[in-house]
Amino acid sequence: MVGLLCVVFLFGEAGNQAHTNLFDEKAYPRASDCGNCHPDHYKEWSVSPHAYAVVSPVFNAMHKKINALTSGSNADFCIRCHTPVGMQMGESPTASIKDRAPVAREAVTCIVCHRVTESYGKVSGRQRIQEGPLEEPIVGPTGDKELQRALQSGDYRMTSEPGEPGRLVHQRVIQLETMSDPGFCGMCHDVNFVNGFRLEEAFSEFKTSPAARRGETCVDCHMGPNPGVAGPFPKAPAANVNGVETQPRKRTNHMFMGPDYSVVHPAIFPHNDRAESFAKIEEWLQFDWEAGWGTDDFEDEDHDEGIFPERWKSIDDRYDARVLIDQNLALLEEAQRQRLEILKRGYQLGPLKVADASRLHGIQIHVNVTNGTDGHGVPTGFDAERLVFLRVEISNQDGRQVYVSGDLDSRGDLRDLHSKEVIDGHVPLDRDLFSLQSKFLTQMVRGGEREQVLAVNQSLSPLPFVRPAATPNILTGRPSGARKHKMNIEPLGQRKAEFHLKGPLNPGRYDISVSLISGMVPVNLVYEIEDAGFDYGLSAHELARRVVKGHSLLWQVHESVVVP
Repeated sequence: MVGLLCVVFLFGEAGNQAHTNLFDEKAYPRASDCGNCHPDHYKEWSVSPHAYAVVSPVFNAMHKKINALTSGSNADFCIRCHTPVGMQMGESPTASIKDRAPVAREAVTCIVCHRVTESYGKVSGRQRIQEGPLEEPIVGPTGDKELQRALQSGDYRMTSEPGEPGRLVHQRVIQLETMSDPGFCGMCHDVNFVNGFRLEEAFSEFKTSPAARRGETCVDCHMGPNPGVAGPFPKAPAANVNGVETQPRKRTNHMFMGPDYSVVHPAIFPHNDRAESFAKIEEWLQFDWEAGWGTDDFEDEDHDEGIFPERWKSIDDRYDARVLIDQNLALLEEAQRQRLEILKRGYQLGPLKVADASRLHGIQIHVNVTNGTDGHGVPTGFDAERLVFLRVEISNQDGRQVYVSGDLDSRGDLRDLHSKEVIDGHVPLDRDLFSLQSKFLTQMVRGGEREQVLAVNQSLSPLPFVRPAATPNILTGRPSGARKHKMNIEPLGQRKAEFHLKGPLNPGRYDISVSLISGMVPVNLVYEIEDAGFDYGLSAHELARRVVKGHSLLWQVHESVVVP
């Protein structure tokens, strides 16, 4: 106690925080600690949606907004899956990312899976992480035969005893066979509120799927070398200790790609321990990487030194920073490649068919969108905020656009009922819109339902708390206050999309283009939660711009017809 008081007295708040971080990392080892012996696994994880879970400014603001709407009674319900370590450490559910401990900022980090020693099943993220320093045992699906061989061989210059010479590693790997079972993923990937509301059902969808009946697991498709395809798995060393590789074994991919993509500064994400030690989050946010700082093209020009913040006045620092950023940008490109790979397997676009093309009736077309996988629906998970839609454009022979559906309004939203531009009457409702985004429906006080961006009733009661259901749901099969209108496609299912350019038309050739596009979240969500404030100093406008910039074109088909 005296030592701690001395640290606080001498170094103030900074010293106190450093002491706290040291204690946290002793009880909760960081991913970078694991990366010393598992560099490839660390690299894959560092750019994964798991690693991004609490880095996301969209998630953090949405979580704060929901807590504000529910008078704080939502508590840590959402965030306990996004930073399990932070919640177990007792951090505030609504803390800013910069105020969290470094290990908590790692979100779903290594120990979130490899220090869970019990089988839970569906618990919406309420599992216990075993505390202890790096040398304490971890869990794995196959046990520690290879670890014990390596420890006893003397070839790796490693030890499991603190204070002894060599690389410090964990003492044992406790076999937890259920780690490879889909129920392990279901701890977080089936989300059910206390009132019975089913927010996410990825695990439930999987349990009734053809893939589950064949005996395939989440790991088979989501940790294989080809995202979205079940195995086969390559053989490769699991660890590289002091330059010596362990014996080859089944090698799993820890990138876990999905529809999310980063909208933050590339020095902040992917996780990079060298970038973290090189500058603070606030300092990295001042580094204008898009302007070319640290590149020869930029630095060879004459610049007023006044444009650079104090941290970046040194040209050497700017060059060193650019090296780290370029490493992260290359990793983000690889993540995007794997993201496209899994999304294109999940969403298939059929051939474009012209049902009618006449001067009187106009042009009628249809196309099928198919779920190309049989493990769960698409979209899945938080499907009420996943954007997958068709953009249809028809141009006449003069190149003038005469029809469009699936375009974005001035704020970056589709022209649906949640578009502010539509609500204000500035643009028409897109009545032909094909979108796979599910919608929340909430019950009003006097009966009836309305669509809402967030699943929190606006007129529940004067005391808007999240409570367990007061009446049984056995008759309706769902909670009375809110429900979700699911629009996703079941495994191997399909949806038919129809579009109609009404006549009369001028004769001539018409060019038709249909694009299948995936986005992380709809822009209306960004504006719905903006009053909660965004991390990294982002405005709603800038965040919306980055979300739209990240849209991915999955498939595109073209056709030309002649109207006689």
